[in-house]
Amino acid sequence: MTEAKVQEIDLTKPPAPNMVRVTFLPEGRTVEFEYGTMPYDHHGKPMSFLDVAENYNIFLDHACGGACACTTCHLLVKEGTAKISEAEEDELDRLDMAPGLQLNSRLGCQAIITGPGTYVVEIPSWNRNYVSEGKPLALNQS
Repeated sequence: MTEAKVQEIDLTKPPAPNMVRVTFLPEGRTVEFEYGTMPYDHHGKPMSFLDVAENYNIFLDHACGGACACTTCHLLVKEGTAKISEAEEDELDRLDMAPGLQLNSRLGCQAIITGPGTYVVEIPSWNRNYVSEGKPLALNQS
């Protein structure tokens, strides 16, 4: 995994042109990077939410390694749906097995960011595995 640079992000302003801003809830962690510059970390599809999470050391469970063979990376897209790839048949088939399926449900390993902009995704409470692969999920206790 590449070591992503930690930076201070002013959330009161929109991202600069050609920048991607992703907020992961409930942790409230936001990352920002120039579109097309993030190295592929081989978890899910390139530029997927799972790939972003892995590059920035944000825990998003993925028991199958991002191969669209489980639903552990199930997330809810709260903002930015217009610039995310359409779900393909294999993802839709897999999502049918996910608990708590909603209209904005996607698999983090398959949902690809297709352009600059602001994205907000939530890891549903039923999908938060607090310890997996040796990575703890740090939740805000507010």
